[in-house]
Amino acid sequence: MALGDISLRTLSGESATLGGLGRKAVLVVNVASKCGLTPQYSGLERLQERFGDKGFTVAGFPCNQFGGQEPGTSGEIAQFCSATYGVTFPMFEKTDVNGPERHPLYAELVQTPDADGAAGDVQWNFEKFLVTDEGKVLARFRPRTEPEAPEVVAAIEAALS
Repeated sequence: MALGDISLRTLSGESATLGGLGRKAVLVVNVASKCGLTPQYSGLERLQERFGDKGFTVAGFPCNQFGGQEPGTSGEIAQFCSATYGVTFPMFEKTDVNGPERHPLYAELVQTPDADGAAGDVQWNFEKFLVTDEGKVLARFRPRTEPEAPEVVAAIEAALS
């Protein structure tokens, strides 16, 4: 199955796929509401605003696997993201990104190495994967890489050109 065809569910419970988002490039990010990196939501939303009309979107995947930092229900997560960070990008159901219950999307994504050549498990919340509309993973950015870091912006711009 192609990466863009893997079955997903939105926070509101609707069926979706990355390919169904109709975007040239998608930044897939595992997110959490109670993490030291949670302020990255602001940068993610600014990327959405900056590139959204050019064929780009962020796709947020709440994950509770790192220190229990995403304990909320889908409704609570949606409310937090909207009220606190004004999130307009698509958000999906809480997702396991590591371990035996790893979502099939992440089973594919974690095979992609980061800039240092390391592949494997997601390290923490806010790890980012840039994916094309054909389902090719272009880049992997580790959690501490800010959404608006030059290397992330350059990769998005290249994907959209």
